[in-house]
Amino acid sequence: MTDVLRRGRGSLAFSFLVQGVAFALLVTRIPAIQDRYGVSDALLPAFLAAVPILAGVGSVTTERLVKRVRPSLLLRWSQPVVLLALLGVGAGERMVELGIALAALGLAVGVLDASMNMLGVSLQRSYGRSIMLSFHAAYSLGGIVGASLAWVGAHWHLALWVSYLPVVLVLLPAVLVGSRWYVDDRGGAAGEVEKPAGEGQVLVFKWMLPLCLVMTVAYIGDSTVSNWSAKYLQDVLGSSEQMATVPYNVYMVTTLLGRAIGDLGVRRFGAVAVVRGGALVAAGGFAVVAGAPGAWVGMLGFTLLGLGLCVLVPQTFAAAGRLFPGASDAAVARLNVFNYVGFLIGSPLVGALGDLWSYRGAMLVPMVLVLVTLVYARSFAAQPDRYGGGHERPRTADVGRGSNGL
Repeated sequence: MTDVLRRGRGSLAFSFLVQGVAFALLVTRIPAIQDRYGVSDALLPAFLAAVPILAGVGSVTTERLVKRVRPSLLLRWSQPVVLLALLGVGAGERMVELGIALAALGLAVGVLDASMNMLGVSLQRSYGRSIMLSFHAAYSLGGIVGASLAWVGAHWHLALWVSYLPVVLVLLPAVLVGSRWYVDDRGGAAGEVEKPAGEGQVLVFKWMLPLCLVMTVAYIGDSTVSNWSAKYLQDVLGSSEQMATVPYNVYMVTTLLGRAIGDLGVRRFGAVAVVRGGALVAAGGFAVVAGAPGAWVGMLGFTLLGLGLCVLVPQTFAAAGRLFPGASDAAVARLNVFNYVGFLIGSPLVGALGDLWSYRGAMLVPMVLVLVTLVYARSFAAQPDRYGGGHERPRTADVGRGSNGL
């Protein structure tokens, strides 16, 4: 393994970690952001929904941009924009300033998420073994760090910009320096490979639909935990307010642990077995949460959810890269959109079902959706001979033919 690839892997892992820090600093301080700008409860969902919607736009734009611009360059410049936009969210005073900062952050996050996973898929191909989960483990670690820093800021009643400024001052130059070692395509250093990214295949979108469904389901599950775990533990299972904050932290820690060892599982048992196991564990977690007689059993359920859901997203990106090896960048960008689709669906879905039916019953819905992953688990095979529901896997020579080529 060359030093170029090792440095590329380290620098990309650091970018995942930084993105985890930034995202956690944003979502964990939403109440403080709401108070700073005087955003009403009725208007807050619109602001929150705008970020993933614009991130989807950014991801679609990235699919177009990588035909002319290397993913490493997109990542190099989108990550500083995310950090500066985060600082803008904390430093503004008027609602219009908040809107501009969130819009910039949403668009940049879409480019960032897509380009990071593009580089991860290409690096895994160069390594010749599963390493994708390790990048997402770095993201989970960053989320824990960011949430801890947010707790410090809230505990000391620091202004948002005071909390964000030191983080940006440290991380911004660090990511710019680290970006020198990003690796594009077949192990070449950024800017050294002449072949345009994504050249050689045209996507047939129908072959990606099972992976898009799995990605959506995974983020429905993730958003359910992040948005409803505290309320569920306190209102349904009768925990204290302090204890209600624990499940999400436990979920993040188990997500980190699962991803830290997940690549070893893929290398030993294969991606199909790991994805099936993850789906079953996640479904079991939702079942435990739905039937929990008390808070401690509910926390056990959220622990299982972290261990189960953590493998689905990284392996879905990796599977897209294997399906379209000559157009993996475009495939990853297209698939990344469904990250935001799941995020937009998950929280409102559980909330609506909880109000109309019961929150215990609402937890059974993502459980059933996660089990759908079992139907398409063969899509994650290293060299699948059939793709989703008995359809033949497209040959390279056939990709792009017909009206379904996008």
